[in-house]
Amino acid sequence: MDRAPTLDDLRDACARFAALGQVDRATHELLAATGGHVDLDLALHRDALLAWLNAWGCRIRTPRLGEPTPFQDSIATWWEEWRDALPTRPLERLSDADIVCLGTAHASLAALRVTAGLRPRTLSSTAAAKALFALRPHTVMPWDAAIARALHGARDGEAFARHQALGRGWACALLTETGLTEPRLAAAVGRPEMSLAKLLDEYCYVRITYDGRGR
Repeated sequence: MDRAPTLDDLRDACARFAALGQVDRATHELLAATGGHVDLDLALHRDALLAWLNAWGCRIRTPRLGEPTPFQDSIATWWEEWRDALPTRPLERLSDADIVCLGTAHASLAALRVTAGLRPRTLSSTAAAKALFALRPHTVMPWDAAIARALHGARDGEAFARHQALGRGWACALLTETGLTEPRLAAAVGRPEMSLAKLLDEYCYVRITYDGRGR
């Protein structure tokens, strides 16, 4: 999996991912709720992000009316610190400094307390990766636990930075191989609304997480 996927590899993986069911429903709901741009200064957007994370299996408790809102409060504080620091360049154009920044942001985000009570839980690595992708969908290649272990042997901020460096290399190789722009490449693999960072995540998910079940 260290080598960059070819266009055919990506097309096959994305087709298999799309065939799994309503894989884009939660993302379309997030886009509708946020107008296509997640701004965590807004309570509505924080609630929409929580719903999106839970739709992807993150299992963060949604507070009832009148209860404390630890996820919303923690992530609002985190966003105040990181809003202007997070890179906005597309994955293939990330600088080394951008990649270091994303690793540090991931570690900070993963450590946030997101539930209350005697045994509060933190956001965790997978949810932090997905949240960063939601905030920067053209910039961040997310992961899950299986992908992190298979490709990097760890799930911390440094491993997440290595994941972005790997994604940058893959993205550059694909764009060079095909001579396509990012939107045309997405159309060529049958996923015209998705960023290249998302398509590469679908490739990793199918090849590692899905194909690896039961091993």
